[in-house]
Amino acid sequence: MTRRILITNDDGVKSIGIGILTEIMRPYGQITVVAPFEPQSGMSAALTIGKPLRLTELKSEKNLKIYACTGTPADCVKMAMNKIFNNKAPDILVSGINHGANASVASLYSGTLGAAAEGTIYGIPSIGFSLISHDPKANFEAAIHFGKIIVDNFIKTPPKPDIYLNVNIPATTKEEIKGVKFSKQGRGQWINEFEERKDPYGSSYYWMTGEFLNIEPQNKLADHNLVSDNYISIVPHKIDTTDYQEITRLEELWKL
Repeated sequence: MTRRILITNDDGVKSIGIGILTEIMRPYGQITVVAPFEPQSGMSAALTIGKPLRLTELKSEKNLKIYACTGTPADCVKMAMNKIFNNKAPDILVSGINHGANASVASLYSGTLGAAAEGTIYGIPSIGFSLISHDPKANFEAAIHFGKIIVDNFIKTPPKPDIYLNVNIPATTKEEIKGVKFSKQGRGQWINEFEERKDPYGSSYYWMTGEFLNIEPQNKLADHNLVSDNYISIVPHKIDTTDYQEITRLEELWKL
């Protein structure tokens, strides 16, 4: 039976990254791309509520169909499941390749990973890929070479139910990559997040910029530190974010 593959992203259906990812995935089965019409970075798992969504077929050929959706990445997955796959899940979901890192705290905001999480909720083995560069001419060589190796392993041994994978790849040559490591979500936060500017009428407005503050620079298992050192990081994320040990601790301490 032909493997059915759903591809999506948050950079938009015409982005360079999703085109490269589609070519990587071609040998693995029948591909359906459902991606946003326009960039949807930072949308996490947001859904569109209160306004209509549109789904437009852009390409239909043997083993490849491409659709654009007016919604968020998570909307794209829902649309695919409800209107294309008719609630019969594809065999795998692959999201990306995102332009820009989704390591550390960025994983909480990522539309790329929001789509992977949505796929996991539907029971689809899901994985998100990100390239550590926003440069339109970024080097995808390592992403292409190691992406195939990672996909081979992902198909052979997918994550457990409730788990999706977050892969971050330096934008460099394959020779410069030191290795591929499973890692943890690094601790960091964004500071100085808004730049104040003036419009032509002299009124203030604010443009999101920000600086990343590395809270654990010495932690060699943190994903953002690994990619900074030219490793590829793979973080398994869980849909169930419950801290069960904290339940026990608070039950013992709180007077309820």
